[in-house]
Amino acid sequence: QVQLVESGGGSVQAGGSLRLSCVASGYTYNYYMGWFRQAPGKEREGVAVIMSSDNYLYYFDSVKGRFTISQDNAKKTLYLQMNSLKPEDTAMYYCAAAGYVGYPPRAGSFNSWGQGTQVTVSS
Repeated sequence: QVQLVESGGGSVQAGGSLRLSCVASGYTYNYYMGWFRQAPGKEREGVAVIMSSDNYLYYFDSVKGRFTISQDNAKKTLYLQMNSLKPEDTAMYYCAAAGYVGYPPRAGSFNSWGQGTQVTVSS
């Protein structure tokens, strides 16, 4: 079982930036790692997914060109650099891990989830 702990959330004004981190413990070799988010009253939606050893990289439309996902396998850490933030990016952000995902990736494929970190963007 993979344990995931997110950090880096906070409050920022529109146009600002934040960098989220997710530290994994347990066996994570060749796992697909992703970021998802959920705003109050809305369904969980995908942000980005990566598995560098498989050259797998996917961004959901709402964040393309603004967010960058990356991973440091030696540190077992997943990152999400968020630039040009908008109020609609306000949500709880979750890190997740999966042994396999399709293309495009689906939240249902991920079986390990962190507790989340809150991102709030004010206008």
